[in-house]
Amino acid sequence: MRAFFILGLIGSLATGQANAETITVAWRDKPPYHYLENGHERGFLLLRAKRIFALANVPTVFVERPSKRIWLDFENGKTQYCSIGWYKLPEREQVAQFSQPLHIDPPHMLLVNVPALPRIQTHQSLSSLLADPSVVLGVVDGVSYGPYLDRLMAHSANQIERMTLSPGGMMRMLAANRINYMLADQADWQFLREQRDDLSQVTEHHFSDMPAGLQRFITCSKDVTADTMARINHAIAEEALIPEEQ
Repeated sequence: MRAFFILGLIGSLATGQANAETITVAWRDKPPYHYLENGHERGFLLLRAKRIFALANVPTVFVERPSKRIWLDFENGKTQYCSIGWYKLPEREQVAQFSQPLHIDPPHMLLVNVPALPRIQTHQSLSSLLADPSVVLGVVDGVSYGPYLDRLMAHSANQIERMTLSPGGMMRMLAANRINYMLADQADWQFLREQRDDLSQVTEHHFSDMPAGLQRFITCSKDVTADTMARINHAIAEEALIPEEQ
């Protein structure tokens, strides 16, 4: 079974890891990708990242950090530092190095406050909606929605409310009618709507001109060696071949 294989692998690597320098791996609160549940680290991408670092024989300490703190750490030159689940952007490549792709998202979707839905439905496309100055768009500060959507929102006529919140926190603002709509990962919405009972005033909406989903990567500080990055990349490919537990 996959779980016993990974536990055995981690145990067999313990001696080799003892002499290696430990890398801090930061992750942000973003269920179901990575999150805490009753004090325990959960999330499909977080658990996958742990398997990958184990396969790569890289000793790690995983820590939760806000998005803006993570990228401030990279910008300030924090050493032996990695983070997981980020889009590749030119400004990020200036301060960090990127692994091979870790995951590919489905396209983003719109989440809409139910009272605002008739106004949203008057638009036939996302580009048309973004040109409407009468609607309020909520944006999670400190993250990227991908280069294309970031650029569209930067030039939008919408009223923009930027808040340093998790995606779930932004959904609560939407349910409370603080904003009219937001862009969201499909996985975020599918998970959180099943977990929370305070999102009844939120509904999903789709436009045909939404861009394709983007790849996510492991990012590491520039001082992480080429050998370590090569082992991480090899582990990403190797981990994908390990059979899922039945």
